[in-house]
Amino acid sequence: MSHSGDPIVFTGSGIVCGAGGTVPEVWEKLNSGETAVRQISQFDASHWPVKVASEVTLTPRELVSDRKLHKTISRTDLLGIYAAEKALENSGLPAYREALPEGEQGAWNDRTGLVVGTGGGNYQSNYDFFPLMTEAIASGEGELYHFGRELGNQVTPMWLLKNLPNNVLCHVGIRGQYRGTNACITNQCASGILAVAEAACAIRNGEADRITAVGHDTPLEPEMVYYYHKLGLMSGRAPRPFDQARDGTVFGEGAAALVLERESEARARGASILGEFLGFGCCNEAMGILDLASDGNGVSRAIEMALESSGISASEVGVICAHGNGNSTSDRTEIAGIRRIFGDRMPPMTAMKWCYGHLIAASGIVDTVMMLEALKNGVIPGIATLRNVGTDLTPLPISSDSVQSEAEIALILCRGFAGVDTALLIRRR
Repeated sequence: MSHSGDPIVFTGSGIVCGAGGTVPEVWEKLNSGETAVRQISQFDASHWPVKVASEVTLTPRELVSDRKLHKTISRTDLLGIYAAEKALENSGLPAYREALPEGEQGAWNDRTGLVVGTGGGNYQSNYDFFPLMTEAIASGEGELYHFGRELGNQVTPMWLLKNLPNNVLCHVGIRGQYRGTNACITNQCASGILAVAEAACAIRNGEADRITAVGHDTPLEPEMVYYYHKLGLMSGRAPRPFDQARDGTVFGEGAAALVLERESEARARGASILGEFLGFGCCNEAMGILDLASDGNGVSRAIEMALESSGISASEVGVICAHGNGNSTSDRTEIAGIRRIFGDRMPPMTAMKWCYGHLIAASGIVDTVMMLEALKNGVIPGIATLRNVGTDLTPLPISSDSVQSEAEIALILCRGFAGVDTALLIRRR
């Protein structure tokens, strides 16, 4: 991606997670060292191997006021729509469009796009069938016969619509009449941050003038928790990234959105600019579904690509927001990759999953929204759960407390299953 020409800037942001439903609310918890990881309330986890998570506390009506829409979308869609519409409202784009002459609004809509990253659904979508399956086993008339005869009576035909992975893309577009370029990305943990990169590329390539990038996910449900636990990835407490006692991650649910547009257009309409998109890198370690390169070469290659596409040097990076999921191998290989680029001159570093959990598809874009806030406020949030840096990681420029910073450029890292590594660079404006 070329870094020349009209800069791509962020003009609106929206967020919802266990730490709050607005950017200031989440920033306050992050900056003050307050975790949103609590006892799970959405299902009875008293006999489950993992009992904690970071849950969104807003009601469905607070997320999306249209109750009719609730019947055709899932919980993760509610979060994604909420974040997207908050970002659009924050950007001022809807009000700007309404002020245009009526004859110009259609063309404006045609150049306004959406790119949404999602985890692609989870096991919760199958739970509607469980009561009927149990009933069919006990029916005495043949399981398959009973299941087929009663399916239409017990499982809503809206089941399919509720589980479409592009529901947020669809409904935000319909509600706002945004008819421009669009894409739905399902690439596990990298989905949300890839949406940001795809949006920037589309604008830079002339496919759209403005795009809202969204990432959303709700991985918190019994089967997902259990399978991650069996893989040895889950902790029973708020994550402790890079700590000697790190023992895994916990789930959070949430969404975030960012509005991207050309700087010239943003300034022409008098928009507030939150920051600048500089560049992006993404690669695959090709090691396996769970295996990670011990030398962190995937992380380092993603950073190299982001630096090259941004046209900046490693020495210009002022702060790193690490993936920092609290898993021993992931943390160790991530630091190895960072050291391959920065050596002994690693800039100050932080990680945020200790506050709002691992949001899977939404994790990278939520971190990006909060790093824009960190650059604006001149503060690097601490890792509040950090006690002693792991002996396999020292020395590291990290702290359990928030520290003042004059950093202008931030690097955000996000990793996913199957060896996906991503790196995003943003600048304070």
